[in-house]
Amino acid sequence: MTHPRATTPITNLPITLERDAATPLAVQLAETIRTAAADGVLRAGDRLPSTRALAAELGVSRTVTAAAYDQLHAEGWIDGKHGSGTYVTTTPPRGIPHGRVSGQGKGEREYIDLAPGAPLIEDMDRAAWRRAWRAAADEEPLLRPVRAGLPEYREVIAEHLLRHRGLSVAPARIAEVVLATAGTTAAVNELACAVFEPGDVLAMEDPGYQRAVQVLRSAGVRVVPVPVDEGGVRVDEIDPAAKAVYCSPSHQYPLGGRMAASRRVQLVERARERGWLVIEDDYDGELRYDVAPLPLLASLAPDVVVHLGTTSKIFTSTLGAGWMIAPQQVTGKVLDYRERTGVAPAAAGQQVLVQLARNGDLGRHLRKIRRVLHQRRELVVHTLRAAGADVLGDDAGAHVVVPLENPLHEDAVVRGAREQGIWIDGLARHHIGTQQWHGVALGYTACTHAELEQALPVVAGLLKRCGYAGSPGGRGH
Repeated sequence: MTHPRATTPITNLPITLERDAATPLAVQLAETIRTAAADGVLRAGDRLPSTRALAAELGVSRTVTAAAYDQLHAEGWIDGKHGSGTYVTTTPPRGIPHGRVSGQGKGEREYIDLAPGAPLIEDMDRAAWRRAWRAAADEEPLLRPVRAGLPEYREVIAEHLLRHRGLSVAPARIAEVVLATAGTTAAVNELACAVFEPGDVLAMEDPGYQRAVQVLRSAGVRVVPVPVDEGGVRVDEIDPAAKAVYCSPSHQYPLGGRMAASRRVQLVERARERGWLVIEDDYDGELRYDVAPLPLLASLAPDVVVHLGTTSKIFTSTLGAGWMIAPQQVTGKVLDYRERTGVAPAAAGQQVLVQLARNGDLGRHLRKIRRVLHQRRELVVHTLRAAGADVLGDDAGAHVVVPLENPLHEDAVVRGAREQGIWIDGLARHHIGTQQWHGVALGYTACTHAELEQALPVVAGLLKRCGYAGSPGGRGH
């Protein structure tokens, strides 16, 4: 590799380190160099100072500069060999690092992203990520698509669910009941097209996952809301005409509660009595820190439950991979639909997850992000409660909810945060029918730790000015 631009190291880099900040100095340094490259201060081919020279210039240990360079090298931004110098090899896209959002209805302004629904990218092991992709690339290319998903991927999913979610699938039954998917929304679309008929009634927890609502409605399924309280979906209020029920029992989205054991039993018994299919959205069931992951509905009633999972919250949406565990009559209809339409989940993401699991990197990643997410959640909860806020949701997942008294307060907090460059979610958009819960949902994974520390006091101040509803009075009836 040649580096034509620079023969002498760049000096006087615009680097400021906050020695009292919670973010490690090496992380700050790596982020500063990335930003300098994205802003054009550094360009591909520029030679960087040695770790020793930069440490002396900044007045830090060489361990700090070496760790920052190691991280940037692992991410592919710099390259170099002993004796020949360290060079910038490429530059990040100009603009915002991963913790900010723009576009998609947000306009051209750049925001710190505190909306829920994102994975934790900042603490991903990039070396393991690249290693898995390289190993996946060594696999023989497919001649034809595998409609059900790669056999090795489905085996990995069965092992993953047993190890991390307590769901046991007999090896002999994996081919019958386990399917690869392109993610939860794609799986819901397949169910809507393959299992349901136009006009069928599906009961959806309200508030709930609106992308699933839109997919179902696009297929002609009639979606009816079911109220949600602190114990999850109200089983006694499900429309008797429903053909299926959609819920997220382990970590209700977006309110964050868990479905009580008694209500799980009630739902399963009612489903068997009335012939309902229960769609269990387990979008982040692996991300629990207070107790072991909660038992799945699919473990209680595999005969009536369709279990959906995804890698988009526990790893990254880059993989485009998820899974469906369902009764054989359901998987059979989905496979028939795929064959008729030529649809098959992409194999590349499946191969990468297989390699991550085989190397033990998937398990290590889950252990790490549980620890980091727990720390972030404690920071969020402590900051908000110190300002007098009530915080809803289990000690799990990647977001919390702060209830508010009415929609005016919700709108004021959301608008106020956006005016100050922070993107948060109001509960209004998560409802199907009349809004029953008022408040804001705050995610803590899409931004960097430093951005989270910067944004939280602003949000806490806005919430304090509006006043709080208190639990469970955020329903604003």
